[in-house]
Amino acid sequence: MPDVSVILPCAGHGTRFGSPYPKELHCLNPGVTVLDRSLEAVVELAKSGLDVRLVVVFGAHKLETVNYLARYADVFHMVFVYQNESFGVGLDGAIRSALPMTRGPVALVLPDIVITDADLPGKLLEAIRQAEVTGWSVVAAEERDPRMLRQMGALALAEADGGVSVEAATDKPADPSGFNAFWGMVAAAEDEAHRLPDVVGDGTASPLTGAVACLVEGIVNYNTPAG
Repeated sequence: MPDVSVILPCAGHGTRFGSPYPKELHCLNPGVTVLDRSLEAVVELAKSGLDVRLVVVFGAHKLETVNYLARYADVFHMVFVYQNESFGVGLDGAIRSALPMTRGPVALVLPDIVITDADLPGKLLEAIRQAEVTGWSVVAAEERDPRMLRQMGALALAEADGGVSVEAATDKPADPSGFNAFWGMVAAAEDEAHRLPDVVGDGTASPLTGAVACLVEGIVNYNTPAG
């Protein structure tokens, strides 16, 4: 049984990225892809001594990504799940497809999101430990640009009890006024993980309200080759 599970949704088509290859395999440096950078914090979980189960959700068009992940076979226990389109074709459907394979606290890590922070190795571990106590936690970056907030999971953060918590959250808001940050990773306690699809779902109340926020210096969304 794993100590922690990580959902990695890789079934998207990346139409905005506009490349002939999966956007998560875009090369950032020699031998380093967006996917490698996205998984850095998950690798650190394994290095900390945790048994990590990586649940990869994919489609038939993403076999190249499946093959690439073979390089992590000695780092994580990996499970590959086809996205069940009866659960929905979007990110919420990918999460629903993965949830039956998860055990323990669950983190949602997106393959096209890269966290930048001097203390990156400890941020996801911190979020998971917080979630085990409070139910929910997010790795988030402060942001005021409305164009960015409209594309991301927007958060309204406020200081509380010596830390930072989420007062409101919504995914890709049409009106981003009142939001001052966005999340890059989400962590949920095992008994709360069934609500993870609501984090990105339409017309559902976000379970992130009240979550603890672990702030990082920056989050890059690779929707285009330029990031």
